[in-house]
Amino acid sequence: MHAWESIQKTLNYIEEHIGEEIQIEELADLAGLSLFYYQRLFARLVKKPVREYVKLRRLARACESLRNKENSILNVAVEYGFGGRETFTRAFKDTYGITPAQYRDKPVGLMNYDKPDLSLNYRMVDEGVPLIGEGLVLEYNRRTLREPVNFLGVVGYYSFTKGKMMGERTGVDESDAIWKKFFDALKDIPHIPGGRILGVSYHGDALDGYSTYFIGVEPCEEDSRFVSWQLPAREYVICSFEADNPKQLMASMGKMMKFTRGWLKSHGLIADGFFPEMYDHHTPEMAYMEMWIPFRARNGSE
Repeated sequence: MHAWESIQKTLNYIEEHIGEEIQIEELADLAGLSLFYYQRLFARLVKKPVREYVKLRRLARACESLRNKENSILNVAVEYGFGGRETFTRAFKDTYGITPAQYRDKPVGLMNYDKPDLSLNYRMVDEGVPLIGEGLVLEYNRRTLREPVNFLGVVGYYSFTKGKMMGERTGVDESDAIWKKFFDALKDIPHIPGGRILGVSYHGDALDGYSTYFIGVEPCEEDSRFVSWQLPAREYVICSFEADNPKQLMASMGKMMKFTRGWLKSHGLIADGFFPEMYDHHTPEMAYMEMWIPFRARNGSE
């Protein structure tokens, strides 16, 4: 068994016993490692200390239960191993910037720390060969876009922390409000029936520490009430990404982004600027997407 497999075994155990008392010594025994080496290897591969990771995964799972108002906040706190409402509220606010009560009264999108699939760090696939991971299927292909494609929609802004990838960030997901704004406006946007939807981040006129986020649909005519954005004609690496359901798709995007970064590097490439998300269907029930990645050859220092 490889070292990463030992850690993955304990990640699976944590998820299966998320509401129970979890001792690090027990996890080290399960991994067949000394306590010292287990904690060191865990932090290196998962990017968090063991106790911090367990807390973040408990919070992620608790968020799902909080959406059901029949579950009291106290019961949710106890169910996911926080012992009481006060401890749970403190941990929740420290992580997301709002309390469980505020989240329940006014639900917003939250960014959670994902359970890693460490196998993705040690697997590689060629172009056109599907990769099946934990709850997802990835495939990479190069495609040349001969003509630019126009999109019409809305923009918003969100804050971001450099160096932290999706699935490793926590807090309120500000892009969720931009998606809601888009779907509210979609009926008024003159668009091609069944046309593709695009979401893309770029700096634009955003303030430092923020990013502009555009969401649009392929239009059938122009409309000055909405913002236009053009996907340039050029060559792209397209990562097609499929999950069992929309919830799983969103939860696995961090894994997809990490694997894509490694895939590009192994093929001597690097992303060249923005990389839009493309969805084929204009409904919230989307379980398939494509990431269109403009690229260039990687030089020796990158």
